[in-house]
Amino acid sequence: MTDSDTFDPPRLLRNAHVQSVLSSSFLRRAAFRRHGDALERAAVEHVLDCGGGVRLQGFFSAQNRLRAPRALAVLLHGWEGSAQSNYILHTGARLLAEGCDVFRLNFRDHGGTQHLNRELFHSCRIGEVVGAVAEIARRFPARPLVIGGFSLGGNFALRVALRAPAVGIPLAWTFAVCPVISPRAGLRAIEDAPWFYEFYFMRKWRESLRRKQALFPERELFAREELRGGLRDLTRNLVERHTEFDTLENYLDGYSIAGDTLAALDIPASILTAEDDPVIPVENFRALKLAAATELTIVPHGGHCGFIRDFALRSWAEDFILEQMRRRLGI
Repeated sequence: MTDSDTFDPPRLLRNAHVQSVLSSSFLRRAAFRRHGDALERAAVEHVLDCGGGVRLQGFFSAQNRLRAPRALAVLLHGWEGSAQSNYILHTGARLLAEGCDVFRLNFRDHGGTQHLNRELFHSCRIGEVVGAVAEIARRFPARPLVIGGFSLGGNFALRVALRAPAVGIPLAWTFAVCPVISPRAGLRAIEDAPWFYEFYFMRKWRESLRRKQALFPERELFAREELRGGLRDLTRNLVERHTEFDTLENYLDGYSIAGDTLAALDIPASILTAEDDPVIPVENFRALKLAAATELTIVPHGGHCGFIRDFALRSWAEDFILEQMRRRLGI
């Protein structure tokens, strides 16, 4: 673990909530349209067979700077984000500009893909994401193959990396930015954070659930009054109705990577978080037992998946990812 002070934003950008909100703001989207839309111009949609009848959508962008790509980078978004989330677009554009091929994967029911699968998304559906990455590796032979994600996507990326050797996925490196470590602690942190965090997630989740219900009207996915509840109550209701978990607590533990879970990670990994992240407690990271090939970097500022380094709204997280990739892979 390293505590680093190399990220030093201007004083007006140091507030954790400013960092977190700016990261997802329309202002950063506008900045992407000005400087990075080559990623989307090059994007080709793919619907992947992930096994068990599950289909997931993603977008592949091939670099055109080098004779052969430096790497193939699979990017995973956070909960209720998508392949179009600001942090995915900006990071993908930087990687593409550096000569990497990029595959941006949508989780089940994210990015307008509720129609692809009958059952609802939940965070313990790791098998289908492993299946998606295996299919990406088969379709696109560029190597080295790397995977990275943000928030819940970072949690998924690390869990994919844990399982990759057993299923023959040739991962060379993984990165995670502000990954969910303890879902129990993360849920409490969102509840204790300023009101607009839970409001943001709940607004997007309710819209997604309503869309899913409209697409599958023959099934009652939820009772109408359940949508009026808060994050904890709605999660509990849907877990008990649609998963094999008996309790909310068992479900949350099902995708935890706390404690010594990551000690078994054989693939080199880089984890970045901020001490002031308002929704992923930094204490979760300090308590981790990590493998020798895993590096954890904690910086004082950055909020949740922000790391905005200047008033042009550029993110230092992208600089960190590229520097780590060059150093860890020698490319």
